Amino acid sequence: MDILYQDEQLVAVNKPAGLLVHRSDIDRHETQFAVQMLRDQLGQKVFPVHRLDKPTAGVLLFALNADAARQMMDVFMGVGVKKTYLAIVRGHTAEQEIIDYPLKEQLDKMTDARANQHKAAQSAVTHYQRLATTELLFPVGRYPTSRYSLLSLTPETGRKHQLRRHMKHIFHPIIGDTSHGDGVQNAFFRKHFDCHQLLLAATQLSFAHPSSSESISINAPLDAVFSRILGELGWQESLA
Repeated sequence: MDILYQDEQLVAVNKPAGLLVHRSDIDRHETQFAVQMLRDQLGQKVFPVHRLDKPTAGVLLFALNADAARQMMDVFMGVGVKKTYLAIVRGHTAEQEIIDYPLKEQLDKMTDARANQHKAAQSAVTHYQRLATTELLFPVGRYPTSRYSLLSLTPETGRKHQLRRHMKHIFHPIIGDTSHGDGVQNAFFRKHFDCHQLLLAATQLSFAHPSSSESISINAPLDAVFSRILGELGWQESLA
């Protein structure tokens, strides 16, 4: 695992797209998990303090002991954490927007069989800023050209699949999202860009250290596929 930050209590890694954080009944065929890999790499037990979806790459934070894990869970439950993501979405979005759209909890038939199926939708807020746009002379779907936007996304809340569901809600789904995205656009990116992953990455995590109150900001570089596509779309300078 690519370690981005480490001290006596915390360690952060750059999780690859497609890697589960921990073992799941939903993906029983998977044999590798971030928790297990990092534990073996460091030679000690690690405690995940938040999660990233399997297809999402980027900053993933662990505690190195149970006390630090409890402290960081409290930090994540409050307002002391800022998470920033980068995404490529379909269409030209507004320059910036606040998506305030409650989301019903997504339950899995296998793992959430006993959960309340009628629970009310929970508050969910996402801020985004558009960094760049492009228009390709390729007809995809019913349009003669294809438009895309590069976004910086900052969730205020942490609902399951929040960013992916919010972008679908405003009709700008994230490219490569097989659950909440546009199948036609995903197929175009697979064929034209040889892209077989979700173009969503957790690029920065900022918080106050639970012991020292020091301001910590951890940045994760984009993987090779995401970086290559930014270059092919002419967006590398947008991140400079």
